[in-house]
Amino acid sequence: MSRLATASGDALSEGGALASQLDAFVPRPAQLRLTAAIAEAFDQRDVLLAEAGTGTGKTYAYLVPALLSGLKTIISTGTRALQDQLYHRDLPRVRAALGVGHSSALLKGRANYLCRYRLQQARGEPRFSSPEQVAQFQRILAWSGRTRFGDMAELDALPEDSPLYPMVTSTVDNCLGTECPFWDDCFVVQARQRAQAADVVVVNHHLLLADLALKQEGFGEILPGAQAFVIDEAHQLPELAANFFGEGFGMRPWQELARDCLAESRSVAGAQAALQAPAAALEQGLRDLRIAMDGLPPRGTQWRALAVPQVREGFDAAMAALVTLRDGLAGVREASPGLDACHARAQEAVSRLSRWLGDDAPLPDFDVDPEQVPAPAEVLWYELTPRGFRCQRTPMDVSGPLREHRQRSMAAWVFTSATLTVDGHFDHIAQRLGLDDPVTLLQASPFDWARQALCYLPTDLPDPGARGFGTALIRALTPVLAASDGRAFLLFASHRALREAAEALRDAPWPLFVQGEAPRATLLQRFRESGNGVLLGSASFREGVDVVGDALSVVVIDKLPFAAPDDPVFEARLDAIRRDGGNPFRDEQLPQAVIALKQGVGRLIRSETDRGVLVLCDPRLLSRGYGRIFLDSLPPFRRTRALDDVRAFFAPQWPADAASGPAVAAAVPAAAAAPAADDFPTSLF
Repeated sequence: MSRLATASGDALSEGGALASQLDAFVPRPAQLRLTAAIAEAFDQRDVLLAEAGTGTGKTYAYLVPALLSGLKTIISTGTRALQDQLYHRDLPRVRAALGVGHSSALLKGRANYLCRYRLQQARGEPRFSSPEQVAQFQRILAWSGRTRFGDMAELDALPEDSPLYPMVTSTVDNCLGTECPFWDDCFVVQARQRAQAADVVVVNHHLLLADLALKQEGFGEILPGAQAFVIDEAHQLPELAANFFGEGFGMRPWQELARDCLAESRSVAGAQAALQAPAAALEQGLRDLRIAMDGLPPRGTQWRALAVPQVREGFDAAMAALVTLRDGLAGVREASPGLDACHARAQEAVSRLSRWLGDDAPLPDFDVDPEQVPAPAEVLWYELTPRGFRCQRTPMDVSGPLREHRQRSMAAWVFTSATLTVDGHFDHIAQRLGLDDPVTLLQASPFDWARQALCYLPTDLPDPGARGFGTALIRALTPVLAASDGRAFLLFASHRALREAAEALRDAPWPLFVQGEAPRATLLQRFRESGNGVLLGSASFREGVDVVGDALSVVVIDKLPFAAPDDPVFEARLDAIRRDGGNPFRDEQLPQAVIALKQGVGRLIRSETDRGVLVLCDPRLLSRGYGRIFLDSLPPFRRTRALDDVRAFFAPQWPADAASGPAVAAAVPAAAAAPAADDFPTSLF
């Protein structure tokens, strides 16, 4: 064992630095094994793929060797919320306990920082649509004069989807760079300078991947060079990477371009007259195009969209409007840095739309056998939103660029998550990450699942695709919610199923919280405060949600989370696997669904004192052969098909001594105790 592994283990052991300095810290054998493996990867500049079940303590397991190693380390998390938690809570605690003085920095993407130039441009802006927006803008102005870091997360009162965000933050496209009059006071520049000087830099996957994509294209580098990378929530990386290694455009950024042209032209004589008509034509063309796309499915391939004559005409009109605006900007671009930047944005918009429309694609060779035509390397597709659209070019496989950057970095790479394996194997995620022969480690959750939890599979539910499944689902769940007195997450595979369940539960005796009726953070806060609420959510609530304690005692999953059939990228990936002689269901659909299910299940038990019931409502778990793979990939729940076992689990005769932890033996009489998984017939499980 290396010196770093020994030191890391000592710090996390009984009587070590963390146990001595941090209240409630408890040494865990799984955590010690994980930190030793991470330390060895750091020492050897190796690649480690490690699944650490909920409760392992993986955050401390990688922070300790990162701080003790002295290596320049970049830690990437799945979301900005987790990034803030890691930087503001976990990292300071561990650093203080170890007594090390290493510097650290928090680095986010530029859209998270106030842009002083765009804030100035927005003053007096006629785009404010309500008195509330005016008041919010005034709060931003007041805050801008006192903030040290310009991080928009400091503005708690500003909703995440506020239209003010793009007005007061910059993008790669509209940033003026060194031409900006506020360059010396730029919050983005200052954040990057702090990251360059820090020993440990905390980023999120979006920023990490944006940096890798830029490096691939040779434009430069956002993140400082590092000797070690820790990728937490690594199961998210392949899907996110596909977006960053491709390219896209959308209706809102082009609307912003038109409006920015007019804002910049106000200070240049003659510019407004030259740009007003082209900018208005672009905005109108985009509105017309969106109306033409109304008849399309919410997501689809490029060829499906362009097969509709009105849509094709709409894209052609948008192209003509962009070209006219670009040419108009060419005549005034030298008058100001802002107009010069707008011209560059218009030129890039024309190029991206041209590539998406396939204007430079080679003509097909009709003499070649279709079976001999190689699968395309990328997918061209669109997605509609209520008031806009986005078009994307997405590569089919990102393992190559991920592998190339990792090898070029000559650094240690640690990929970790609570959900990486399928039936105990890492093959699927390793292939998608481009890991040829990684060191692997699987550490199960240390929670006492047999004592703390129960898995209930209701009887008499029809196939999820059958008519009446939603009604039968609510009928099966009502007695469970009565036994638990609410305190439940109901996670649905579709928004339609979610809405139907919301209508059915409107008159139920528990507070009801429905995704879409309030911002996610607000819903979660209200759910926690209610004490016995029922929260209805979709896929976005399967991960990144942490509700500890009695407020969440039931997690319901309506259907196995197979990817939606309308996902054009997923469908193209399946077709490529089929062309290569693979089995799309076995090689892609099943592994992806298993990992997604594990994420949802992971919401239930978050601490050693949590208790809860997992309700899996998809009868395919028992009727199809692949059901065993799902069940074998989950923690070792006791399983039951008897509703009485659920009622007994929530019976009032829980032990009064909370210090010793709730005992299922007291809650479930021997006669009603749920049989262990092994007691079920093999044909079922």
